[in-house]
Amino acid sequence: MAGGASRWLLIGNSRWHWAEDVQGERRYWSDSPSMTLPHQPRGWAAVGTVPQGLPPAGRLELAHIPLQNLPPWLGIDRALGGYEAWQRCGRPVLVADAGTALSLTWVDGQGRFCGGRLQAGAALQLRALHQGTAQLPAVQQAALGALALTSRWPAETETAMVAGVLEGLAGALDRAACQLLQRQTDLQLWLTGGDAQALHGLLVANGQGASGWQLAPGLCLDGLARAAALS
Repeated sequence: MAGGASRWLLIGNSRWHWAEDVQGERRYWSDSPSMTLPHQPRGWAAVGTVPQGLPPAGRLELAHIPLQNLPPWLGIDRALGGYEAWQRCGRPVLVADAGTALSLTWVDGQGRFCGGRLQAGAALQLRALHQGTAQLPAVQQAALGALALTSRWPAETETAMVAGVLEGLAGALDRAACQLLQRQTDLQLWLTGGDAQALHGLLVANGQGASGWQLAPGLCLDGLARAAALS
Protein backbone atom coordinates (compact mmCIF):
# COMPACT_ATOMS: atom_id res chain seq x y z
CA MET A 1 0.00 0.00 0.00
CA ALA A 2 1.35 3.44 -0.94
CA GLY A 3 2.66 5.62 1.86
CA GLY A 4 1.37 9.02 2.91
CA ALA A 5 -0.68 10.56 5.68
CA SER A 6 -2.58 8.17 7.89
CA ARG A 7 -5.98 9.05 6.45
CA TRP A 8 -8.48 6.57 5.10
CA LEU A 9 -11.39 7.22 2.78
CA LEU A 10 -14.49 5.16 2.06
CA ILE A 11 -16.61 6.66 -0.72
CA GLY A 12 -20.21 5.74 0.00
CA ASN A 13 -23.37 6.13 -2.03
CA SER A 14 -24.23 9.54 -0.61
CA ARG A 15 -21.35 10.50 1.75
CA TRP A 16 -17.57 10.36 1.93
CA HIS A 17 -16.39 8.72 5.15
CA TRP A 18 -12.97 9.59 6.53
CA ALA A 19 -10.71 8.33 9.30
CA GLU A 20 -7.45 9.85 10.47
CA ASP A 21 -4.86 8.54 12.90
CA VAL A 22 -3.76 11.33 15.25
CA GLN A 23 -1.41 10.75 18.19
CA GLY A 24 -2.37 7.12 18.57
CA GLU A 25 -6.10 7.71 18.24
CA ARG A 26 -8.39 7.42 15.25
CA ARG A 27 -11.04 10.02 14.56
CA TYR A 28 -13.88 9.74 12.07
CA TRP A 29 -16.00 12.17 10.10
CA SER A 30 -18.21 12.26 7.02
CA ASP A 31 -18.54 14.85 4.26
CA SER A 32 -20.75 15.43 1.26
CA PRO A 33 -19.19 14.26 -2.04
CA SER A 34 -16.83 16.76 -3.65
CA MET A 35 -15.11 17.12 -6.99
CA THR A 36 -11.86 17.96 -5.19
CA LEU A 37 -10.04 16.06 -2.47
CA PRO A 38 -9.62 17.94 0.82
CA HIS A 39 -7.09 15.31 1.96
CA GLN A 40 -4.96 12.72 0.21
CA PRO A 41 -5.76 9.31 1.73
CA ARG A 42 -3.23 6.63 2.42
CA GLY A 43 -5.79 4.02 1.41
CA TRP A 44 -9.30 4.19 0.00
CA ALA A 45 -12.22 2.14 -1.27
CA ALA A 46 -15.42 3.06 -3.06
CA VAL A 47 -18.99 1.97 -3.63
CA GLY A 48 -20.01 5.39 -4.97
CA THR A 49 -18.73 7.64 -7.76
CA VAL A 50 -14.94 7.99 -7.72
CA PRO A 51 -13.52 11.51 -8.23
CA GLN A 52 -10.38 12.28 -10.16
CA GLY A 53 -7.12 12.59 -8.30
CA LEU A 54 -7.22 9.53 -6.08
CA PRO A 55 -4.05 7.43 -6.30
CA PRO A 56 -4.86 4.10 -7.99
CA ALA A 57 -2.18 2.36 -5.93
CA GLY A 58 -4.04 3.20 -2.74
CA ARG A 59 -7.33 1.63 -3.77
CA LEU A 60 -8.55 -1.48 -1.99
CA GLU A 61 -10.59 -3.96 -3.99
CA LEU A 62 -12.46 -7.09 -2.88
CA ALA A 63 -9.38 -9.17 -3.65
CA HIS A 64 -7.53 -7.37 -0.84
CA ILE A 65 -10.07 -8.40 1.81
CA PRO A 66 -9.05 -11.72 3.44
CA LEU A 67 -12.52 -13.24 3.73
CA GLN A 68 -13.51 -16.44 1.99
CA ASN A 69 -16.38 -16.88 -0.49
CA LEU A 70 -16.73 -13.20 -1.37
CA PRO A 71 -18.83 -12.90 -4.55
CA PRO A 72 -17.42 -10.43 -7.10
CA TRP A 73 -20.55 -8.24 -6.95
CA LEU A 74 -20.42 -7.63 -3.19
CA GLY A 75 -20.02 -4.01 -2.10
CA ILE A 76 -16.59 -3.54 -0.59
CA ASP A 77 -18.09 -1.62 2.34
CA ARG A 78 -19.93 -4.78 3.38
CA ALA A 79 -16.76 -6.85 3.04
CA LEU A 80 -14.77 -4.36 5.13
CA GLY A 81 -17.36 -4.25 7.90
CA GLY A 82 -17.69 -8.02 8.04
CA TYR A 83 -13.92 -8.48 8.02
CA GLU A 84 -13.28 -5.98 10.81
CA ALA A 85 -16.02 -7.36 13.07
CA TRP A 86 -14.78 -10.93 12.55
CA GLN A 87 -11.18 -9.90 13.25
CA ARG A 88 -12.18 -8.21 16.49
CA CYS A 89 -13.96 -11.20 17.99
CA GLY A 90 -12.98 -14.31 15.99
CA ARG A 91 -16.59 -15.49 16.10
CA PRO A 92 -19.55 -15.50 13.70
CA VAL A 93 -20.78 -11.96 13.13
CA LEU A 94 -23.80 -10.20 11.72
CA VAL A 95 -22.94 -6.64 10.69
CA ALA A 96 -25.72 -4.13 10.13
CA ASP A 97 -24.60 -1.03 8.23
CA ALA A 98 -27.36 1.58 8.43
CA GLY A 99 -26.67 4.07 5.67
CA THR A 100 -28.33 4.86 2.34
CA ALA A 101 -29.18 1.17 2.37
CA LEU A 102 -29.47 -1.03 5.42
CA SER A 103 -27.14 -3.92 4.68
CA LEU A 104 -26.86 -7.07 6.78
CA THR A 105 -23.69 -9.11 6.29
CA TRP A 106 -23.13 -12.52 7.84
CA VAL A 107 -19.60 -13.91 8.29
CA ASP A 108 -19.04 -17.22 10.06
CA GLY A 109 -16.38 -18.06 12.63
CA GLN A 110 -13.96 -19.23 9.93
CA GLY A 111 -14.09 -15.93 8.08
CA ARG A 112 -16.43 -17.07 5.31
CA PHE A 113 -19.04 -14.75 3.81
CA CYS A 114 -22.38 -16.50 4.25
CA GLY A 115 -24.83 -14.03 2.71
CA GLY A 116 -26.90 -11.11 3.85
CA ARG A 117 -29.84 -8.83 3.21
CA LEU A 118 -30.40 -5.39 1.73
CA GLN A 119 -33.22 -2.92 2.11
CA ALA A 120 -33.74 0.81 1.73
CA GLY A 121 -32.24 2.86 4.54
CA ALA A 122 -34.10 5.45 6.58
CA ALA A 123 -33.45 8.52 4.41
CA LEU A 124 -34.24 6.59 1.23
CA GLN A 125 -37.54 5.35 2.67
CA LEU A 126 -38.52 8.83 3.81
CA ARG A 127 -37.67 10.27 0.39
CA ALA A 128 -39.80 7.61 -1.29
CA LEU A 129 -42.74 8.42 1.00
CA HIS A 130 -42.50 12.10 0.06
CA GLN A 131 -41.95 11.58 -3.67
CA GLY A 132 -44.50 8.81 -4.04
CA THR A 133 -47.41 10.56 -2.33
CA ALA A 134 -49.29 13.81 -2.78
CA GLN A 135 -49.30 15.08 0.79
CA LEU A 136 -46.52 13.52 2.86
CA PRO A 137 -43.79 16.11 3.53
CA ALA A 138 -40.06 15.96 2.92
CA VAL A 139 -38.22 15.01 6.11
CA GLN A 140 -34.73 16.35 6.69
CA GLN A 141 -31.89 13.93 7.41
CA ALA A 142 -31.27 15.64 10.76
CA ALA A 143 -34.65 14.44 12.01
CA LEU A 144 -33.37 10.87 12.05
CA GLY A 145 -30.78 11.62 14.68
CA ALA A 146 -33.24 13.52 16.84
CA LEU A 147 -35.56 10.62 17.57
CA ALA A 148 -36.34 11.42 21.17
CA LEU A 149 -39.92 10.38 20.61
CA THR A 150 -42.33 11.47 23.29
CA SER A 151 -44.75 8.87 21.98
CA ARG A 152 -44.46 5.63 20.03
CA TRP A 153 -47.62 6.71 18.20
CA PRO A 154 -46.98 10.33 17.19
CA ALA A 155 -49.75 12.59 15.95
CA GLU A 156 -47.46 14.84 13.86
CA THR A 157 -46.99 13.55 10.32
CA GLU A 158 -43.20 14.07 10.07
CA THR A 159 -42.58 12.42 13.43
CA ALA A 160 -44.89 9.56 12.51
CA MET A 161 -42.93 9.01 9.29
CA VAL A 162 -39.60 8.93 11.14
CA ALA A 163 -40.99 6.66 13.86
CA GLY A 164 -42.50 4.26 11.34
CA VAL A 165 -39.33 3.99 9.27
CA LEU A 166 -36.97 3.56 12.22
CA GLU A 167 -39.27 1.12 14.02
CA GLY A 168 -39.41 -0.92 10.80
CA LEU A 169 -35.63 -0.97 10.46
CA ALA A 170 -35.19 -1.88 14.13
CA GLY A 171 -37.69 -4.69 13.66
CA ALA A 172 -35.72 -5.98 10.67
CA LEU A 173 -32.54 -6.01 12.76
CA ASP A 174 -34.20 -7.83 15.63
CA ARG A 175 -35.74 -10.46 13.35
CA ALA A 176 -32.46 -11.11 11.53
CA ALA A 177 -30.61 -11.46 14.83
CA CYS A 178 -33.18 -13.88 16.23
CA GLN A 179 -33.05 -16.03 13.09
CA LEU A 180 -29.24 -16.30 13.02
CA LEU A 181 -28.84 -16.77 16.77
CA GLN A 182 -30.90 -19.94 16.41
CA ARG A 183 -28.28 -21.23 13.98
CA GLN A 184 -25.12 -19.85 15.61
CA THR A 185 -25.50 -19.23 19.32
CA ASP A 186 -22.10 -17.52 19.59
CA LEU A 187 -23.03 -14.93 16.96
CA GLN A 188 -21.98 -11.34 17.68
CA LEU A 189 -24.09 -8.42 16.45
CA TRP A 190 -22.47 -5.22 15.18
CA LEU A 191 -24.21 -1.98 14.20
CA THR A 192 -22.54 0.81 12.21
CA GLY A 193 -23.42 3.52 9.69
CA GLY A 194 -24.93 6.99 9.73
CA ASP A 195 -28.24 5.93 11.30
CA ALA A 196 -26.70 3.45 13.73
CA GLN A 197 -26.96 5.75 16.76
CA ALA A 198 -30.69 6.37 16.27
CA LEU A 199 -31.38 2.69 15.66
CA HIS A 200 -29.29 1.57 18.63
CA GLY A 201 -31.19 3.91 20.93
CA LEU A 202 -34.46 2.51 19.64
CA LEU A 203 -33.29 -1.09 20.04
CA VAL A 204 -32.30 -0.39 23.64
CA ALA A 205 -35.62 1.35 24.34
CA ASN A 206 -37.46 -1.64 22.88
CA GLY A 207 -35.46 -4.03 25.05
CA GLN A 208 -33.69 -5.42 21.99
CA GLY A 209 -30.35 -3.81 22.80
CA ALA A 210 -29.94 -6.40 25.52
CA SER A 211 -29.69 -9.03 22.78
CA GLY A 212 -26.18 -7.78 22.10
CA TRP A 213 -26.09 -5.18 19.32
CA GLN A 214 -22.72 -3.44 19.64
CA LEU A 215 -22.54 0.12 18.36
CA ALA A 216 -19.36 0.38 16.27
CA PRO A 217 -18.78 3.77 14.61
CA GLY A 218 -16.06 3.62 11.97
CA LEU A 219 -16.20 -0.17 11.69
CA CYS A 220 -15.77 -0.22 7.90
CA LEU A 221 -12.98 2.37 8.01
CA ASP A 222 -11.17 0.34 10.65
CA GLY A 223 -11.49 -2.65 8.34
CA LEU A 224 -10.08 -0.59 5.49
CA ALA A 225 -7.04 0.42 7.54
CA ARG A 226 -6.54 -3.17 8.74
CA ALA A 227 -6.79 -4.63 5.23
CA ALA A 228 -4.54 -1.90 3.79
CA ALA A 229 -1.81 -2.89 6.24
CA LEU A 230 -1.81 -6.37 4.69
CA SER A 231 -1.53 -5.13 1.08
